[in-house]
Amino acid sequence: MKDKPLLSLKTSLIDMNDLEEDDYEEKDGCGMDNLNKKLSSTALGEGPNNGYFDKLPYELIQLILNHLTLPDLCRLAQTCKLLNQHCYDPLQYIHLNLQPYWAKLNDTSLEFLQTRCTLVQWLNLSWTGNRGFISVAGFSRFLKVCGSELVRLELSCSHFLNETCLEIISETCPDLQELNLSSCDKLPAQAFNHIAKLCGLKRLVLYRTKVEQTALLSILNFCSELQHLSLGSCVMIEDYDVIASMIGAKCKKLRTLDLWRCKNITENGIAELASGCPLLEELDLGWCPTLQSSTGCFAKLARQLPNLQKLFLTANRSVCDTDIEELACNCTRLRQLDILDCFLELP
Repeated sequence: MKDKPLLSLKTSLIDMNDLEEDDYEEKDGCGMDNLNKKLSSTALGEGPNNGYFDKLPYELIQLILNHLTLPDLCRLAQTCKLLNQHCYDPLQYIHLNLQPYWAKLNDTSLEFLQTRCTLVQWLNLSWTGNRGFISVAGFSRFLKVCGSELVRLELSCSHFLNETCLEIISETCPDLQELNLSSCDKLPAQAFNHIAKLCGLKRLVLYRTKVEQTALLSILNFCSELQHLSLGSCVMIEDYDVIASMIGAKCKKLRTLDLWRCKNITENGIAELASGCPLLEELDLGWCPTLQSSTGCFAKLARQLPNLQKLFLTANRSVCDTDIEELACNCTRLRQLDILDCFLELP
């Protein structure tokens, strides 16, 4: 972190000793003229260059500028040297959200931001790079300079990503804890193998991606710190029971799990999941047609997961009154229950 400059606190004062009595006397008609010259040369000639900003602590100016948007910071940097220095301080870019500028962001933009973002910890590039605006080379250059401190990386719907990009992420972001690849459906299946190198991951979103079973098993094996996992609509996975069994065996700290539209998970996978992940607070089993209430899977789920706060059973028409009663009795912390399109016999 660069040194913070000490702001000047000098103010111009008039030395009253310099104003001799003779200055007040009209001597040859020039007494008042001499006084005016002293006032103009001392009080006005050596004033602070940046006005009241010179009296503010460096941290306070940083805090004020922290409320500005990225375009506003770029404009403010053109006003004076002092504010330019503040606008280029990497501490202003600890959290950088570039998603609002997805339509215009390109390689030149990333190159321009490189010197400012060496300390960035939270980076959102979702929706960016479409139509060739961001190249693999441009993304790689940016991440090599700015990725060492990254903790959270959002890349939802970033269709420029390929295997090289995930390899760069795994090599340059050793402290990454959160990775969102939601709807990056152009990533090839083999690219996901690189995620297993990010052993410190706590949140992983693979919703609507082409991740395959082998790569996912490797990720689950090495990323045992996972607390939040989204596998919704991952159609390339062959056997979700195997995945659920691995989650139960390796991800003991898991708190949220999204299995929306998992078409082949059965009561066996749910049993492994419930017994291995007792800390689960949120579970999405919506549109999972192979789960049947008659097997007792939902009742067992309720008994083994007392910490559940959100449960989604959307469009599962086998859900019955008994399941609801089990949830009411055992899941006392439940705040949200989605049984939309479930045929229940209500009194």
